[in-house]
Amino acid sequence: MQMLALYSIKGGVGKTASAVNLAAEAARDGKRVLLWDIDPQAATTFYLRSKPKVRGGVDKLVKGKADLDRAIRETDIEGLDLLPAALGSRDLEASMETRKPSRLRKILKPVMTSYDLVILDCPPSLSALADQIFSSVDALLVPVVPTTLSLRTLEQLDTHLDAVEQACPIWPFVTLADRRKTLHREVMESLSERWPRRLSTTVPNASAVERMGVERAPVGHFARSSPGGRAYAALWREIAQRMQ
Repeated sequence: MQMLALYSIKGGVGKTASAVNLAAEAARDGKRVLLWDIDPQAATTFYLRSKPKVRGGVDKLVKGKADLDRAIRETDIEGLDLLPAALGSRDLEASMETRKPSRLRKILKPVMTSYDLVILDCPPSLSALADQIFSSVDALLVPVVPTTLSLRTLEQLDTHLDAVEQACPIWPFVTLADRRKTLHREVMESLSERWPRRLSTTVPNASAVERMGVERAPVGHFARSSPGGRAYAALWREIAQRMQ
């Protein structure tokens, strides 16, 4: 079972939209996918038409006292299941503070044979929970809006991983891009030069992606041929090839 995390220190970069769309594309590709909504804002849970609740509470889930199978929900997308955000997701942070590294993988152990891929939608913070994520996943997928501030937060993440001696690979990719803007073109060029392990697919600032909140579905399910739909399909193909 492989694990990927959609992660960014900065909010508003298209992290959740990317988590939902990539999970849907992986399922469409024949993968058995579990999408875990760890972000207390529960936007992934909303997009996939589920209610934010984990039976037994977050603390019991972390301690292995809650039934993980009962917490996981099927979605309307074949091959994609959801572990929804809990109303008490902030408690997950406190529960992880004294836990050993890779605790997230241990939580998922009962269902490891049921899935090919787990994707985490993570809260935008550097914290004990973030460090647990870094020690558990195979790679961090980091959406970067083409602005100087977003590029700076990517550097901060890299510095933090060095400081805590985590070798977790960072795979940045550009979101909300508008190539008509000089600044966007300059930042994308800078990212290409400074991050050779970046993902080359660019997700545009597309109206179809903005409509996800209205449609409550991945872009590929209501606007597959749109620029956003094509971009996420291409991004998944690039990620899948890299994971082989």
